[in-house]
Amino acid sequence: MSRLFSAYVIVDWSAAAKSSTGADSVWIGVMKRDVRFRLAYESHNPATRAEAEKKLAEILDDLKKRGERALVGFDFPLGFPHGLAAGLKLPGELPWRAVWDQLDKMVKDKADNTNNRFGVGSEINRRLTGGPFPFWGCPPKDALTTLQPKRTKAHGPDDLPEFRHADLAAKGASSIWKLYYNGSVGGQAILGIPAVRRLKLARGEALRAWPFETGFKPLTEADLAGVEVVVAEVYPSLYKAQPAPGEVKDQAQVRVTAEHFAKLDEAGKLAAAFAPGKGAPAEVVLDAEREEGWILGVEA
Repeated sequence: MSRLFSAYVIVDWSAAAKSSTGADSVWIGVMKRDVRFRLAYESHNPATRAEAEKKLAEILDDLKKRGERALVGFDFPLGFPHGLAAGLKLPGELPWRAVWDQLDKMVKDKADNTNNRFGVGSEINRRLTGGPFPFWGCPPKDALTTLQPKRTKAHGPDDLPEFRHADLAAKGASSIWKLYYNGSVGGQAILGIPAVRRLKLARGEALRAWPFETGFKPLTEADLAGVEVVVAEVYPSLYKAQPAPGEVKDQAQVRVTAEHFAKLDEAGKLAAAFAPGKGAPAEVVLDAEREEGWILGVEA
């Protein structure tokens, strides 16, 4: 089987409220072929999300000019646990897209990285439950009636799930409802999904979000006819990264993740990674395709 992609772009996002570089900032790793068709790697460390979005667009534009298809992996969920769109009474037949559109309306993310992610979490809580649930986690100074620094209750059978199916399958993935503290991904998702949405709007059908627009199945060359970019969620912590001299941990994880998917593709094994795995329950596949998304490389 031939390679599906010519380039592998991995993005370690950040929900930082001020511009920063180095550890705990945005890292973009690009694995692409040089003039001799050998894989070469480069990394970028933009100080803000706005700069990162601009750099990503430049990278994808350059690959398009070269006629090269790219896999772009983001290290945050592209969807929420099933039931959020219905809980918010969002319109449309595609829950994932309805949530993307809703977040785009709510998020204010300025050029200097100041943002309202806690306000967004608080407002979604208000609409869902009227209290500080299911989103939780914020600095004490940002606490509100509908968002508290600590979790106020556990998820019950009648609540939205604490974890997506993919989080449970990955074993150790953090809940998207956690907005603050180490290991939190909620803030990254709130600020990252609108950025992915803008990439999608700028490229139309040439960019497909997996598994929402591709299906949760092995991808073939025929599936990707006319497609320049496939966007997926990745989980860099799955791959052991030993920082090279001068590298910070985030930088190393981005590099190792890009290397991992490039090697899989070279071996003809990446296409199968877009499938849920044998014996995946039908409801899990449906939830992943319609609302929750999935983590590339994790079997259901």
